[in-house]
Parts: sequence; structure tokens; C-alpha cells
Amino acid sequence: MGCRDGLDKWLPRPVIVASHEATTLLYIFFMESLPEGDYSPSVHHSKIIRDIVDPRFAKKSLQRSFGRSFDGFAAYVTEAEMLKLKRLPGVESVILDQKLKPQTTRSMDYIHLSDGIARNPGAGSDFTIGVIDSGISPESQSFKDDGFGPVPAKWKGECRGGADFPCNKKIIGARYYNIDGLSFSARDYTGHGTHVASIAAGNYVKGASYYGIAEGVAKGGVPSARLAVYKVCDEHCHTTDILSAFDDAIADGVDVISVSIAYSDQLNHAVDVPEDPIAIGSLHALKRNILTSAAAGNDGPALGSIRNFAPWMITAGASDIDRRILVKVLLGNGTILVGQGVNAFPSSYGESPLVRGKEVTSICSETDARNCLPRCIDSSLVEKKVVLCDMVPSFKDINTTGVGFIIPNYQEHNVSSVKPYTVVALSEDNLNFVRSYHTHNTDPKVQILKSEAVYDSDARHVATFSGRGPSRFMPEIIKPDVTAPGVEILAAFSPMASPSGFPYDNRSVEYNILSGTSMACPHVTAAVVYVKSQHPDWSPSAIKSALMTTAWKFFDGTHPEAEFAYGSGHINPLMAADPGLVYETPIEEYLKLWCSLSRTTGSSTATNANCSNESAAREMNYPSMAALLDTQSFVVSFPRTVTNVGHANSTYISSIDGDLSNMHISVEPSTLQFTALNQNLSFVVTVRGKRMKPLTTRRASLVWTDGFHKVHSPLVLYRENATSGGERAVTPRWPCTLIRKALLFQYDDVAFYVELALSCLERAKTCAVFMGHSQAWFYVMIVEAGILLDG
Repeated sequence: MGCRDGLDKWLPRPVIVASHEATTLLYIFFMESLPEGDYSPSVHHSKIIRDIVDPRFAKKSLQRSFGRSFDGFAAYVTEAEMLKLKRLPGVESVILDQKLKPQTTRSMDYIHLSDGIARNPGAGSDFTIGVIDSGISPESQSFKDDGFGPVPAKWKGECRGGADFPCNKKIIGARYYNIDGLSFSARDYTGHGTHVASIAAGNYVKGASYYGIAEGVAKGGVPSARLAVYKVCDEHCHTTDILSAFDDAIADGVDVISVSIAYSDQLNHAVDVPEDPIAIGSLHALKRNILTSAAAGNDGPALGSIRNFAPWMITAGASDIDRRILVKVLLGNGTILVGQGVNAFPSSYGESPLVRGKEVTSICSETDARNCLPRCIDSSLVEKKVVLCDMVPSFKDINTTGVGFIIPNYQEHNVSSVKPYTVVALSEDNLNFVRSYHTHNTDPKVQILKSEAVYDSDARHVATFSGRGPSRFMPEIIKPDVTAPGVEILAAFSPMASPSGFPYDNRSVEYNILSGTSMACPHVTAAVVYVKSQHPDWSPSAIKSALMTTAWKFFDGTHPEAEFAYGSGHINPLMAADPGLVYETPIEEYLKLWCSLSRTTGSSTATNANCSNESAAREMNYPSMAALLDTQSFVVSFPRTVTNVGHANSTYISSIDGDLSNMHISVEPSTLQFTALNQNLSFVVTVRGKRMKPLTTRRASLVWTDGFHKVHSPLVLYRENATSGGERAVTPRWPCTLIRKALLFQYDDVAFYVELALSCLERAKTCAVFMGHSQAWFYVMIVEAGILLDG
């Protein structure tokens, strides 16, 4: 039998409520388009439930009614009841409630959204950013309302943040959702939502830092903008709550929505668009002229690791800025090494003993002790010392004080992060140097210094954790769309949260340094608001096009995934305010694509789209172009239409950048002559070539220029490998890499190791033994036992 067959019982399941004789799950039911006039969604949904569900349980079954922006409800029902409800007239589609996760100063200067730029005076204060995340810390200096005028007249939202939650003229709306019964306030207890909101629209705060590190002026991209907070996350974010937040945000009247949430690779999870709450909610938002900015996810660098890939949202990958947080290590022999880490304090104010292996334990083998397995670390043996580790330990399972750690820096995650201890991550060469120093000295000493911010002239690289395209569900859309700063970003934080994310870390900070596509997303959100403030009449697709076609380019050769790592490039908001031409994508094209994906021709869907027509992704008027090819010689066409938003009388001439030795690209017509603003002209890009080998990519860029503007559109043609059955093959992920990733982020979820083992059971066992990770080995054994029992 196949590895995945019969293993559903090992995989994580949504919340289960045993209120019926049979097991119930939380399902979300989407209805036909929201009726106009006198209509009570909750009354209607309650009646539907009473007609199907056992009367003893019907009252507790209905959990949530959507009805402000779209029509639907969430309810605990059995599978049999779900099927009956699905067949009712007016019920168009059903999805299962699931869990998603949040994707966790100088950066605004780096993208040129700083003090000196030209803005329409006061325009930003008319715009409201809806932040769907883990709440906010309303008392932060970043969210004071000094100098703000009245709340915009168009605002329809409310301050329903719970007891003692204060809104003001900066935070003008707050709501919280608790389908799991854990949240009773819009306050942020994890720090993630506060960080994200302050990146997008935080006030100017002088002297902000993390214990003096990266000190400067903290500011959001659009400090004058208002914020509306929709808390859907604590540790996890439920589908039902996310859809509720979209329903409210759209009706409240936000101008842009920021969502730094995605499915987590810990569950090895990527879902098709018709089942994705962010894709569904953002399409409803677009129908109300609201653009959604979303995080690409932190599961890179594997191809296909992109998480939010619907074309009607703008997806942000994470790149670095020209400032890095580094830490120096002083060895007793005078050698100075440099590594990664955000250390608020040195390991000591003098040299400390360097210990390793049996020196740190009284119960473990040399190998396990060198790997710093949590059960091996004896607090009495490591106090006031620095421990040298061969693996990244699970810090959440180590609770000791007065200790420092030197750990490996896996290059695929070359990022400094906050830990509960003084920690430095060293490259393999530097780590070997420290090992040698420890071996050849009878009394080795070391000191880990406080971290410092340094200028990085080699900036503009995509973070390796940043999710890569293409999506296996939508292979002919280049995702992410753009990148933005997402590495070592200083921003506001909740003083009620642990800065390292570890429960025993009791420090409280006002500002923290975090990395992730979660941080990149609000940078893009701010850029959207900036462009919208310059052009209030522009559509969401025009704003998105402007940000894509004016983006800074990355250096060829630095990223093997190329456009599937960085999309159209790194955002450049100033240039985006004057792009020359834009690609307008009518909502009807998105709805046709939705119908192609949902396979429901002839009926409506969760987005209330009439599915009488379908379309291919490459035919959509998208600012980038991609095609997945088969084994034959090819002729591929991309019809496109551009709108003139530059000079009324202008002539644009096309050119192609890139290696054309293996393909021929023509643009017809090759010249566009505009005689008025907002004039539309169409063209077709045709690419011809011979058969491409498997796993081959050909790249180029279409450029339109009038001598002043340059309008760039990336073009990618590629072949994937094929299985014997002709199906697309998923790029394998090596278990050793996954185990390292699990250890680095302290992923101890059984489901993660189940999925890891499914990719290659025998190699996973070998790797677990080699790395000395007993828990990974145990989980692999569980999976093997499950396969044997089911087989």
C-alpha cells in the first residue's frame, strides 16, 4: 500500500465536539449571493440547521453566521448532516474549518517610504488598514492618536475589542473572534499582530530599540493611516474566524486588508483556492474594491512552498535590508568570530568556561550531549558557562539560567533571531574552529558579546525561508508578486508577550526584532496605501500592477528559483506612484479563473460567481507571464492590455531582456501610440521554441518604455518532471533538511514528522539516527507501526 494510505488517523484534525452520538466537525457552508433588503442571516441559518440537525443538538450546532459582506455559516455537524446540508437549495459549497498560523525602522528608509517623500498632505489619514492577525497592544507609543483628526466619515466599524480595550483616532476599530473559546479581547498576547500593524502604520517613535540594538526612529510606512484590528489568532488562526474577519472588515469600510497568515509547513499544508479562507475572503474584498496584501509563507526555499497564491491578492515574499544584526564571539586565544543572533546582553562581562559533550550532562551519551538534547542539559553543570552544540537545541524544552549557547547556523536560515538565552549561530567553518579550540585547550574560555547592527552593502537577497512558487494549484501565475523587507525588522511589540516566544522568557519589551514574510506583508500593505493616496481613483489591480512593474530587479544568478523567489522584484513605492502603464484586471477575469479552479461550471460558488465561463490563467491580464509546458515544441501566446496613466500623448516601444538563444519572442504590435490618459491598448506576446528538457526554465522580461517610464513584466516558461502516469511530480524534500528545519524552529508536532517520514521513511530513519534526535526517531517508528498495522 502507499505510504499515505490509511494514515489519516495520524494527521492533525480540526476541533472535534462530541455533542452528537456521532463525531461532529466544524464545517463552513457558503450560500448564494447575499440577499438585498430585509434579511436576517442568523435567523435563516438557524432555520436551516433546525431542519437537518437533531433538535437536541441544533442550538449548539450553529457557531457563526456570516452576513455583512457574504452569506454563509459555520456549524458543528456530522458527516451525514454535512452532506444533507450541502444538497440543500441555496447552499453552494462547503469547506472544513482548519488551522493556519501567523508567519513570523530602517526598513522604511530602505524602500524610500521615509520623511522626505512627496505625499498628498493628510491623505493617508483618510485611509484605514484592516489588519487580520493576533490583535494589537493599544497603549503602544506607535498607536497614539496625537495630532489625528476625526475618524473618517466613511468608517462604519465599531470598537468591540473587549473589556478595557481602548480605541482612539488611530485605532478606530477592533474586533476579536473565538471559535475555540480562547480569546476574549482584541489585545495581543503574542506580539505578532502589534509588530505587523506598526510596520504598516505605526507612528514616529524616537529612540526605539530592542535593548539598545538597532536603535533609531521606528515608523510605519504610512504613519498617518488609521488601523482597524481583527483578532483571529493566538497560537493558531481558525478558518471560521478568518472568514468572519473578512466579512466584518469589508462591511466596516477598510481600504486595504493586511493578512500575515498562512497554512504551515508543519502540517505540510497547501490548499487549493476554493478551500482557502484567505483566497475566498480576499476575492469578496476585491469585489468591494479592496486589495488584500498577504504573506508568501515561511516554508521556503523549496519550489512550490508558496502559501497565498491567489492572483487577486498581492503576495509578499521576504527580502533583507542593508542592515544586519550580528554578534561577535571572543575566544580565549584572542580569536574573534562573527555569527548570527539577537543578544540583548553578553554571555558574561568576562570570559566564561566553554563546555561540550559529557561536560554538560550526567545521564547522556557523548553524542546526545554534544547534540544538546534538552534532557541532557544539567543546569548545575552549565550555569555561568557557554555550551557548544552540534545541533540546534529545542530551547523551549531547556529551562535554565545564566548560560550561553554556540549553535550551528544552517545557511538555509541565515537570520538573527531572539532567543531566551545568549545564543550565537556560527557557520560550519567557524563552528569547526571553536570545536578545535575546545579540543586542544585544557581550560577553554569564551565570551559572547551583545549584538550590534551593521551596514550590509550586499543587501537585496530573498530570505531563504520565504515561500517560493509556483503553486501546484495555479502553475501559470508567478508568485510571490513582489518582495519587501522581512529580515530582522524592528517594530512595536506587545509587552504582555515573550520576546522570544518561549513561555518561561519573562522579559517584557515595547519593540522587538522579528523576521518572516509576516513582516514583508505590511511593508507591501503600506506601499499599497501610499500609491492609493496618490491615486485614490485607481483600482486594486492598477495599484498592484504599478508595484509589480516598477519593482527593483534582483541580480541574476543569486537565486536559482529566480522569479519564483522574488516575483517581479523588490517594491519601490516611489516609482510605483508613476508607473506609466498599468495592467487592469477586470473582476470578471478573476471570477472566470475561480470557476476553472472550483470546477463548478454552470453554478455559483463560495464567491457568488456565475460559473458559465472559465478561463486559463495565462490569458488573464496579469502584469507577469508564465506557462507550464509539456514535452513538445511550443508556441505560447499571452494577450495583454495596458492602460496609459503617464503622459497623454506618448509612444511606448517594446523590448525583450534575457537569453533568447533557445526561444523566439515577438510582441505584436511592438509599438503602442497613446493619445489620451486612461486609454487602453492591447498587444500579444508570442513565444516559440523547441522541446524543453524536464526541470528546465527559460526566462525573459518584456519592457515597455516611452523614454521616461520603464514598465517591466517578467516572463517565465518552464517544464517540471513528469511521473510515468503523466501527472505532475512534486519536488522531493530531503528528510535531513526537514529535520534540521524542525529543530531550528522547535517543531515537535507529531504531524510534522509523519509528513516527513512519508516523503522517505527509510531515509528519515537514517537521518534521525545520524542527527541523534531521539524524538524524530520515535515519531518515524510510530508511522512505520501505523503502516504495518494498516497493511
